[in-house]
Amino acid sequence: MNAEEKFELITNNLQEIVGEDELKEILKERDLKVYWGTAPTGKPHIGYFLPIRKIGDLLKAGCHVKILFADLHAFLDNQKAPWDLLEYRTKYYEFIIKEMLKSIEVPIDKLEFIRGTEFQLNEKYTLDMYKIASLASIRDVRKAGAEVVKQLENPKMSPLIYPILQALDEEYLNVDAQFGGVDQRKIFMFAREFMPLIGYKKRIHLMNQMIPGLTGDKMSSSDKNSKIDILDDEKTIQKKLNKAYCEIGNIENNGILPFAEMVIFPILKNKNKTFTINRPEKFGGDLNFNEYKDLETCFKNKELHPMDLKQGISKMINELVVPIRNAFNEDKNIQEITKKAYPEEY
Repeated sequence: MNAEEKFELITNNLQEIVGEDELKEILKERDLKVYWGTAPTGKPHIGYFLPIRKIGDLLKAGCHVKILFADLHAFLDNQKAPWDLLEYRTKYYEFIIKEMLKSIEVPIDKLEFIRGTEFQLNEKYTLDMYKIASLASIRDVRKAGAEVVKQLENPKMSPLIYPILQALDEEYLNVDAQFGGVDQRKIFMFAREFMPLIGYKKRIHLMNQMIPGLTGDKMSSSDKNSKIDILDDEKTIQKKLNKAYCEIGNIENNGILPFAEMVIFPILKNKNKTFTINRPEKFGGDLNFNEYKDLETCFKNKELHPMDLKQGISKMINELVVPIRNAFNEDKNIQEITKKAYPEEY
């Protein structure tokens, strides 16, 4: 695969790239080093398949990919992960993310998994944190974290530190690029502004689209009505999808079609499979789609009923999560860890 082909695969389906020229120059010389971080707070939901799928693209393009379990970040964000639960939640996330990667056939032996507290508490990192803190205003850090960190009228100090750490992670993980959702954009721009001020280079930033939740808004771990958990059983998945906003013929603010477009079709394409919606013959029989646009057109023209669409999506989601559920159900250790990580749910 030449540099141009790698560039196309790396940037395919991204919403925005900052540092495109830098990316092209690096690929002329060597493969890209990139990291994706996730803070272990609420339980991962099916929206995580979007970055997981993209990590597969990055690996195919020859990238050296690091996955950061940002445990300290999770604590700093208004203690979404209390300190005494941090270790357990990190282990839970590590298990789920690895099983998600396996479920879409991404080879995890090519990945490097790192926990934030492995390096974010060392002396040099802490000194660099103080250096940026001496340069950035409260307005700078609040603006940077506006889309990611929970905003309070009278915030504690910890969420204000969050963007500083995320910027420094780029240097201490020794990467060329950071990958994340477009909701991270303000933190990425904060990093590009302040990292050079303490002697470090700007990094490339690769931004995914955001998958809306079942209600049509952003899918969130804290909103149970907007998401399907990775470990939800088949009946629960179907029940949640049945409640999803999906008006007949309406492709705007649809809680289901974006997941099909951004996750299901790219995964099926990688497996050379089609998306099939099973229907009784009296309702027109089965429908097969190779491209998302064909599905969207069919739905828009009212040739596909919302309930049939929901059934088809439910079937695909269940196929994705069955191996993850099975792995969880067979692992007594991770079950005990999960009870400790999320005691309020047991």
